[in-house]
Amino acid sequence: MTTELRRLRNYINGEFRDAADGRTIDVVNPATGEVYATSPLSGQADVDAAMEAAAAAFPAWRDSTPAERQKVLLKIADAFEERAEDLIAAEVLNTGKPTALVASEEVPPMVDQIRFFAGAARMLEGRSAGEYMEGMTSIIRREPVGVCAQVAPWNYPMMMAVWKFAPALAAGNTVVLKPSDTTPASTVLMAEIIGQIVPKGVFNVICGDRETGKAMVEHPTPAMASITGSVRAGMQVAESAAKDVKRVHLELGGKAPVVVFEDTDIDKAVGDISVAGFFNAGQDCTAATRVLVHESIHDEFVAALAKAAAETKTGQPDDEDVLYGPLNNANQLKQVTGFIERLPAHAKVEAGGHRVGDKGYFYAPTVVSGLKQDDEIVQNEVFGPVITVQPFTDEAQALAFANDVEYALASSVWTKDHARAMRMSKALDFGCVWINTHIPLVAEMPHGGYKKSGYGKDLSAYGFEDYTRIKHVMTSLG
Repeated sequence: MTTELRRLRNYINGEFRDAADGRTIDVVNPATGEVYATSPLSGQADVDAAMEAAAAAFPAWRDSTPAERQKVLLKIADAFEERAEDLIAAEVLNTGKPTALVASEEVPPMVDQIRFFAGAARMLEGRSAGEYMEGMTSIIRREPVGVCAQVAPWNYPMMMAVWKFAPALAAGNTVVLKPSDTTPASTVLMAEIIGQIVPKGVFNVICGDRETGKAMVEHPTPAMASITGSVRAGMQVAESAAKDVKRVHLELGGKAPVVVFEDTDIDKAVGDISVAGFFNAGQDCTAATRVLVHESIHDEFVAALAKAAAETKTGQPDDEDVLYGPLNNANQLKQVTGFIERLPAHAKVEAGGHRVGDKGYFYAPTVVSGLKQDDEIVQNEVFGPVITVQPFTDEAQALAFANDVEYALASSVWTKDHARAMRMSKALDFGCVWINTHIPLVAEMPHGGYKKSGYGKDLSAYGFEDYTRIKHVMTSLG
């Protein structure tokens, strides 16, 4: 007996459609390794249709009042709460994540973030009108940029979609959003929910692969391209967008340093850092994956972290006491495994370092010590449940090691010394510095990095402003 596969479809101009040429992609449940659905493999005709719909809807949506857009976003937030169980189920199929954690750690923040941007729609700030030339008054207008081409990743398919569409819609833009080819289910469901609330063409979803995303970015219609993904993908988007000078918003990789000084409460730090490193199978660009520990407590810290890793559980979505589920896809399992297999002789695997079971893409919580600053696993993003540990001698060396990577998204400092924490937070070259914690996010504060972690901000008023443009209007008083 065969189980009928789900059939996911694009959402364009207020209706669900197959790809114009009928092509599809198999969608795999990473917790089982089995195909559970098909989704469209959208081509140029589908991209054209979605962009045409978004462009046609833009003038009316642009001209709606902030209060009207706020009302729409609040309705979307309410609808997400009402359909929470359906969204959770779709996301669990997408990702294999623990059901309870999707329910507690993803849906409530998503709803809160939409409501934040609903409020932000009515709080755009700018300089007051003034006379900067005799006989002339200048005013500043903030306007939506236009159609936004947005590409979301597979590590947080629902939440990253919210981070993209909510500020864009709040600012008066229209959207063409593409989920990852491995995780389209929850985004298609979101389209069903949102489509009942917004005017047709304002929010469109097209499914597909890398070539679909490339076609979106290269299309002449969008004024802005936004992507959350790998550094390689971000570089390609920036290069493609440069051909017609599109705005680009990039949230890319990370290699967060976690700097632990000798005065730290080891038990608390290990408990918090192990969760921040292993949560979501380490598939988080802000994950606490690169721990730098003062040499005086290094051995004790490593032993405690290895013990915490051994006690951390991965398993099926409905298993009890599970911190994380599988890696998202077979390629990601291969990537994580490759990092461990290529470890240099001086490295030591203190815990984990192997696949778990033969069903799905599960990998054990892993701790690696004995590493040098130029080792591959220290310099490059693993994006798996792997935490590396290195010793440092003093504050200067800790800072040098922390900043000596190509990424600059997030970091944390662990110390009871306030002055030292302030010095480190100033000198760490990362878009976020946490002190005595790692990974909490709030809608009111910006998320985004420097260097190869990209540019532009998600969340906060800064993220909202990224989806606007500035116009100077000068009028004669004569």
